[in-house]
Amino acid sequence: MALSFDLFGTLVTADRPDAPWDAVADALADRGVTVPDDWEDAYRCSHREYERGREAPLPEHVRLALASRGVDASDRVARAAVLDAFDTPVRVRPDAEAAVAAARERGPVAVCSNCSVPGLVGRTLDRTSLGPFDAVVTSVDCGWRKPHRESFVATADALGVALADLVHVGDDARTDGGAGRAGARSVLLDETPLATVASRCREGSL
Repeated sequence: MALSFDLFGTLVTADRPDAPWDAVADALADRGVTVPDDWEDAYRCSHREYERGREAPLPEHVRLALASRGVDASDRVARAAVLDAFDTPVRVRPDAEAAVAAARERGPVAVCSNCSVPGLVGRTLDRTSLGPFDAVVTSVDCGWRKPHRESFVATADALGVALADLVHVGDDARTDGGAGRAGARSVLLDETPLATVASRCREGSL
């Protein structure tokens, strides 16, 4: 058996900006990018269609939003600005360390996270004592958002197990619950808190 954990809302909580367009605008301005006057409108509009279930990388969205207003920005600048804008304080949730440690005693362990900001999951994990993990799978890297089956397939593949041998732990029935519909198994925190995940891992009953 292998376990994967959702990150934000499951293992950690994060202070996300109330007005993300403003946070991104400030980070762009710090890098010498001229932010258009109607930036909020540009940011909140869709500028490209994606296949259902595909991740829309936020740096790409930012570059397209700027381009729609005649402003050019490199991918490097957009990625750095977006990462800075969303790199906010995080707190490890109670019992998260115990749950991850107990899961590690049973088999390989991964993080499987929906995140459109390249590098944010890794930076978040580096600031905690939760790791190391055998694999870290993010939607922006694998290209698919939970609950799409491919996100869980990518996680199982990264851990070297069959999809049927993957147990995914998360807080969101719509996204994390997709593991069960994909052919893995989902464990949701509203039914099985992290402390119970830890004890059941130790008992071998999860």
